[in-house]
Amino acid sequence: MFVLLYVATLIGLVWFRFPFVQWTGLLAVSVATAGTIGILERGRWPLGFFVPPRLAVPEALLGGAFGAILIGVCALMVTLSTSVWHEPGRGFPWLELALVFLPAAVHEELLFRGYAFQKLRLWNRNVALYLFALVFAGLHAGNMAVTYLGLVNILLGGILLGLAYERYQRLWFPIGLHLAWNIVSGPILGHEVSGYDSMLTLFVERGTGPAWLTGGAFGIEGSVWMTLTEGIAIFALSRRRVDG
Repeated sequence: MFVLLYVATLIGLVWFRFPFVQWTGLLAVSVATAGTIGILERGRWPLGFFVPPRLAVPEALLGGAFGAILIGVCALMVTLSTSVWHEPGRGFPWLELALVFLPAAVHEELLFRGYAFQKLRLWNRNVALYLFALVFAGLHAGNMAVTYLGLVNILLGGILLGLAYERYQRLWFPIGLHLAWNIVSGPILGHEVSGYDSMLTLFVERGTGPAWLTGGAFGIEGSVWMTLTEGIAIFALSRRRVDG
């Protein structure tokens, strides 16, 4: 039911030419989530999204700090191992934050760590974690300038975000992590985000280096340094998992 509602809403919004692509996905997953929980669960499902601000805010901020640190460390390693450097850009893309980055992060967390993931996780935790990470990576296979290493890193990112959900069994920690990951990568440091170029950035990436180190046109997510960073982060979160 979840998939049917999601696809049907997407088709309807595209049919009526809803102008904002990322908000289209967020609206579709919201309808699918609300409809499925309302019908199948009679409105009773601890989704981990509608929680008091005293829980949501610190968890989102903690996730954001964690994501920023991971990208910062990876970017530093790219800089130290190549001729890449950063110089001031034209500014922060506030409009793009509202139209692209914010809805994209919430959409993907509701889609990949929301009801469907949580339901499957009750049956088999490992199947849910790795299956949704695989689908998460697969849906990025058509992104601009995608590489095999980039897809491996997206897969690892899906596992990392699944573990981030498990940390509190709520969605705000992974939402914060996901949002900061994308913002620090693109609008702040000027890297491509899974092949996507921000309109404005605080800093601009200059210099060159081997694509397996810099990530190439796919962005920092295509770097082997990202593989190492994600591996360490996955190990750290897996040691602090909260069982459900």
